[in-house]
Amino acid sequence: MDSLRDRVAVVTGGGSGIGRALVDVFAREGMRVVVADVDEGSAVDAADAVRKRGGTALAVRTDVTDLAQVQALADRTFSELGGVDVLCNNAGVALWGSLETATHRDWQWVLGVNLWGVIHGIEAFVPRMIAGGRRGHVVNTASMAGLVATRGLGVYNTSKYAVVGLSETLVKDLAPHGIGVSVLCPLGVATRIRNSDRNRPSQLRNDGTEAAAPVTLDGSTLAPEAVAEMVLSAVLENRLYVITHPESLEPIRRRFQRIERTLLEQKSRPR
Repeated sequence: MDSLRDRVAVVTGGGSGIGRALVDVFAREGMRVVVADVDEGSAVDAADAVRKRGGTALAVRTDVTDLAQVQALADRTFSELGGVDVLCNNAGVALWGSLETATHRDWQWVLGVNLWGVIHGIEAFVPRMIAGGRRGHVVNTASMAGLVATRGLGVYNTSKYAVVGLSETLVKDLAPHGIGVSVLCPLGVATRIRNSDRNRPSQLRNDGTEAAAPVTLDGSTLAPEAVAEMVLSAVLENRLYVITHPESLEPIRRRFQRIERTLLEQKSRPR
């Protein structure tokens, strides 16, 4: 995509953190933006800030775990703005704790937002984007936890590994339609993800269990605005991977070296 001016972007989880930074950077580039968030107040604040700077923004309360709400988001976007050029399936939550202690409610909540939220975005928007015949781009927010597993983040790791695999397949499926795909894999970013419980539905809360302490991640902590600039570049340059932290290289390299070593050892064994 050579230019984003006068095009339309939809950002889920757009009321805060990386999502809010994406809304701002797309608006700066002249896009009309749709801010979707389960926290309606934060979505309205983000949209108001864009409008105060002279841009066009629409705030829509959306729970991405509910397909009907995401379809309603798509309906409103297409009817009021005429189409979608950049879709950011960004809404996400974090949960800490060992897999053996994870409850069914933990799995429902995290996969509902982090994985099904992405799936619902694809279901509701992508067929219409294809039918519209415009070049476009899909950005799915995963994590470094979708490339390298971390102890104490098992449920979160699972959701993010799935988003990476989904994105690596989606880029192949959408290439014939002129729609690019990027998967965002950040390490530490200064957001409120450690306070994800603020939006956890009451019916999916654990009764009488103490939450595990957050895992401390190695590496630097980036500002959401820096991450948004990287995503913008990936959209314009049609790059699949957005890996935000240089210190991610060694863990990724070690993972694939272990895989390579296993294959070579297996190959060298007599049959």
